Amino acid sequence: MMKLRLTITMLLLAGFCGAPVALKAQVMEQAEKHFNNYEYAQALEAYQSAFRNGKTSLTVAQRIADSYRMLNNSQEAEQWYAKVVEYPNAAPINTYYYAMAAKQNGNYENAKKLFQEYAQKAPEKSALAMQMAASTDTAAAWINTPRSFEVKKVESLNSSAADYSPVKGDNGLFFASNRLSAASAQQGVEGNLPSNNYIKMYFAAANPDSTFATPVPLGEAINGAYHNGPAAFSEANQTLYFTRSQVNKRITRTAISDPTSWLRGKNNQTPHTNYHGIYMSERKNGAWVNVKPFKYNNTKQYSVGHPAITADGSILYFVSDMPGGLGETDIYYSERQADGSWGAPVNAGSVINTPGRESFPTIGADGNLYFSSNTHVGMGGLDIFKAIGTHKNWASVENMRAPINSSNDDFGLRIDETGKSGMFSSGRTAQGGSDDIYSFTYKEIKPLLLEGQVIAKASPADSVSNDGSPIDSVLLQLTENGKSKTVESYSNENGEFTLELMPGKNYTIRASKEDYLAQSMKIEADPNRLSDSEKLELVLEPKRENIPVKLNNIYYDLDKADLKPAAKVELDKLVKMLKDNPDVKIEIGSHTDSRGHRKYNRLLSERRANSVVEYLISKGIAQNRLTAKGYGEYRLINECNDSKRRTCSEEMHQQNRRTEFKIIK
Repeated sequence: MMKLRLTITMLLLAGFCGAPVALKAQVMEQAEKHFNNYEYAQALEAYQSAFRNGKTSLTVAQRIADSYRMLNNSQEAEQWYAKVVEYPNAAPINTYYYAMAAKQNGNYENAKKLFQEYAQKAPEKSALAMQMAASTDTAAAWINTPRSFEVKKVESLNSSAADYSPVKGDNGLFFASNRLSAASAQQGVEGNLPSNNYIKMYFAAANPDSTFATPVPLGEAINGAYHNGPAAFSEANQTLYFTRSQVNKRITRTAISDPTSWLRGKNNQTPHTNYHGIYMSERKNGAWVNVKPFKYNNTKQYSVGHPAITADGSILYFVSDMPGGLGETDIYYSERQADGSWGAPVNAGSVINTPGRESFPTIGADGNLYFSSNTHVGMGGLDIFKAIGTHKNWASVENMRAPINSSNDDFGLRIDETGKSGMFSSGRTAQGGSDDIYSFTYKEIKPLLLEGQVIAKASPADSVSNDGSPIDSVLLQLTENGKSKTVESYSNENGEFTLELMPGKNYTIRASKEDYLAQSMKIEADPNRLSDSEKLELVLEPKRENIPVKLNNIYYDLDKADLKPAAKVELDKLVKMLKDNPDVKIEIGSHTDSRGHRKYNRLLSERRANSVVEYLISKGIAQNRLTAKGYGEYRLINECNDSKRRTCSEEMHQQNRRTEFKIIK
């Protein structure tokens, strides 16, 4: 179901505050009637009025939240479900709806926490809940590493109403819209309220400059009295396949806020439920003629709509909630028979269809099937997916990812034969408004040049003049995160090297040479870089046995061996060095100040050294690579010995309470 955010004339309920109890009950009864008839916009005003005037029950709060959810107003739904779950007896499903709304609004961190809470509240749904929790991490990662597409609103096609599902036609585009026609405006419609106008099919002729002329509605043969669209067009036989909504009993023009909804009433009966059918019309001499219904329409019992036709006209895909499906709405296909008729509908199967909603199938000019789903792993709302395989043997589905998909609804894809450009529909900027048509174009990615230099770091025993000297013949190994292939290069006589990075990718680079400690580091190739190159300096430390290296910030309180938080940050650097150099063994040496007895200080320093070793082991360093040794007060680094310790400051004593490491092999 697409996200159609329409401004709707609300039912005015004046005088609720202070009204007699009987009147309040009457208003609530009317609100319940609207809700049960799926007239959510009318129900909302009454429920909100009740909530504002003290009737703050779980039922009222949940009705408001559910109404916003069914109207696809995820912003309000998230706020109201937050209120609902505060009630102690709120059903667990409300936590799930709260999480779904948060995800659709891009609040991934909160959504993940809520999905995890739902798993605890509803253990029988824990598999689904944890899958959805994991999907929030995937969505966040896709946003941070978008694919190389440039996305723009197609201003010449969009209006303040809903515009969606562009389809290529002869020298232009067909699309669906519920914009007000000029005739409706002349009849005195108040404001630009799209809810007062039904969805119709439009055509926009292509201009030579790649823009489009003013869209015009198709004739009455296509645009019937109620909702019409979306559609598919077969250029081969000049036939338009389009969705047309039927109403069993119409009560009010403004009752259905989302004319593409697939909701059923209780026992499949409701005073006015939209049921959809597919119709076909040929274009002859510029006119649409010979309108025929699809053989398998059944608009008294279920919906059939959202048609998509293959280029050769042999397979018709569509969406239905007919009995026997796998979810709320499934994708089906029908094959054209030898006599020109359509074969019985076949469910596209569990690779395509889920327990949720699959809708808006299209056939790209590249020959692939694309569709939208709210249940396959996605970013929120409806996401666009590419089906991998054939209509009788689907292997998998692939999320089109950001920036084509967003946390909001994305659907109705049209793509060219290269698979690199086209259009789609989205509600990403339409909270409180309507869906729009966007274009997308692949941007060629040019490699980013990583220009680096490897230099030596002087050890404490070396002179300062050796610091910063270049190192030649250093092996550089570059690995893209998540990939096994490694690109290798060597530094030249000046310690210089160059490697290529792809923007938007994350890498690990490792530098190693005999007699030096290897070093690795993470690199993020910024996709929004201003230059075509990045600079990198790697500093390698010579392997020097038995030369103590002081660890910064490894200090202890008086008479204590516990590690402070700042010490753990420093020790993590040592962990990294040891992991980069698996052949290295080290000694951890700990020292005390001169206060206290020497024998006790020796024991205290051993405890401190052991606390460091235990931390390194907890981080995955093998115990046989580590030796702990306590030196007590025998290796002071200032004059604060027994004779002068009373004149030393606490800062001077702390300098002696240090920890060092040295390579012993």
